[in-house]
Amino acid sequence: MRLYADELSQFGETLGRELASSRPVVIGFSGDLGTGKTTLIQAICRGLGAQTLATSPTYALVHHYEAGERPVYHVDCYRLRTPLEARDLGFDDMLRENAIILIEWPERAGSWAPALERHFRLSHVDEPEVRELQEIR
Repeated sequence: MRLYADELSQFGETLGRELASSRPVVIGFSGDLGTGKTTLIQAICRGLGAQTLATSPTYALVHHYEAGERPVYHVDCYRLRTPLEARDLGFDDMLRENAIILIEWPERAGSWAPALERHFRLSHVDEPEVRELQEIR
């Protein structure tokens, strides 16, 4: 579906509210640089009730937020050189914490990434400020 920036944020906040009462969940976000993956994750975190603005963990690889009593992990695998580097990101610990795990570029983690329950791909379209959002799983 094609979404303007404000619609993408609304979608993310709605998804975040839905996730607030779910069991541990892992969601992947793929797409070229600048397509809005972090923007969508920021909106999801707002919907979850996180009090801290989600920022890109490109260099830290993992950011942790609290949303009510649920931990939220925002993982960015873009800088991984090989999937093997993902083994040290702590996915098993995150799952044990009943966490919501939001992973940018999950394909770069290969088999070290936990199974995705949902997977979204964002892409640029010809119109400025419009993104194509496709759920691929």
